[in-house]
Amino acid sequence: MDMPPVILASASPRRRDLLQQLGIEPAAVISADIDETPQRGELPGPYAVRMAREKAMAVEWPDDLPSNAVILAGDTVVACGRRILPKAETEDEARTCLALLSGRRHRVLGGIALRSRDGRLRSRLVKSTVIFKRLSRQDIDEYITTKDWQGKAGGYAIQGPAAAYIRHIDGSYSNIVGFSLYAISAMLRGIG
Repeated sequence: MDMPPVILASASPRRRDLLQQLGIEPAAVISADIDETPQRGELPGPYAVRMAREKAMAVEWPDDLPSNAVILAGDTVVACGRRILPKAETEDEARTCLALLSGRRHRVLGGIALRSRDGRLRSRLVKSTVIFKRLSRQDIDEYITTKDWQGKAGGYAIQGPAAAYIRHIDGSYSNIVGFSLYAISAMLRGIG
């Protein structure tokens, strides 16, 4: 059976690049416009899954794609304890995130949702652990000048200059980048 066309519900170039590692070129890329505000008391794992599911549900089916097309959505959450770190938009946010992560273990939680036209919505949570070295003020200042933190959950991207600060990871590297390729592959196999 041929692989169904995949509609990627994300404008993230990292997620598109990751899919290409699996030989998947999305038939369409449609950014989901949803409110990403965590609910009061919401924990990081359930939040990541909820965001992925809401993104998958927010995207409309393009008319020119066959009925077996699927919508794939994801959300990446960097969690320090029970705290959900923001996607850093300002230098101050990035500095705050990096100071929190300095010398500590944190989790990167990847919510993945796969929606088919028959109404089924499957989802998964993938957990990875990252340990940063203790960051000096100079480390943080140097990283801030790279601008690599902009729009990144937790104020860093593992595939960029921040890789020099990461002592250890446990779990899926691709999950930390944006999507667990193992989980996506298993989910796509699961629908045939």
